[in-house]
Amino acid sequence: MTSLAAIVAAALFVAMVVFQAALALGAPVGANVLGGRYPDSLPVRIRVFSGIAAVVLVGAAIVILARAGLIGWPSGGAGLLAPASWAIAGFLVLNTVGNLTSRSRVERTLLAATTAVLAVLCAYVALYAPMVLSAS
Repeated sequence: MTSLAAIVAAALFVAMVVFQAALALGAPVGANVLGGRYPDSLPVRIRVFSGIAAVVLVGAAIVILARAGLIGWPSGGAGLLAPASWAIAGFLVLNTVGNLTSRSRVERTLLAATTAVLAVLCAYVALYAPMVLSAS
């Protein structure tokens, strides 16, 4: 079951990566993020942060997949997977709270639901995945 949770989480992370990459590339969907402060494309300085967010989300997907044992992980860092998975779940909870307080309807509904589901899936993987001892 942890494999399924990790795969669904990874798919949701990929969807979020695509969204953040679109923001970073100037997609005119600024009204749907940051409380709707920017009705069109985000300013360049903020688009940089969307690009960084996309990279961080890829990293989160890799950690969750590795914690579930679906991909290899360096043996020296295997002990970091569980705490990193919990940190990701905790960050997603905070992100959900932020999304729920947004003035943007898309953030309050779609993005809050996505980050809430991701938080639950990541916590599940963190809690129930067997300890990964080394990469194969």
